[in-house]
Amino acid sequence: MPRREVLFEGLTGDEILSLAPEAIEELIVIGEPVVFRAGSATILGSFRKTSDRLVIELAQIEGGGEGVLLSLASIARRYAGLQKLESVERIVHAVTCANPNLKLRQVLERRGFVVEELEGVGATYHFIDTFAD
Repeated sequence: MPRREVLFEGLTGDEILSLAPEAIEELIVIGEPVVFRAGSATILGSFRKTSDRLVIELAQIEGGGEGVLLSLASIARRYAGLQKLESVERIVHAVTCANPNLKLRQVLERRGFVVEELEGVGATYHFIDTFAD
């Protein structure tokens, strides 16, 4: 069975990455919370860029399950490569949820996320994907 591509607000990953870098920075990588649809999920998160890193912070994920997090990670990694960034940092606030999603926790742990106390953020699932030269 062929795998369907996850759409982000109706756009494929390739379509998002083909936008002008200025458009991506004006619409997505703004450092402010945004709510967006990815596949069947609704996500509250923020995207910001430092001098050498793309930082993705996901506060809430409702629904999904069809590989939304994997697709998001893939697009983020490709974007970071295009921008010549050294890493992608992913912060997921799923540690102290009132109704924890055990499947999400299993997926994060399998992908290498660890629970860490981040200054100014609190306990989160945290992962830094660093690119080799």
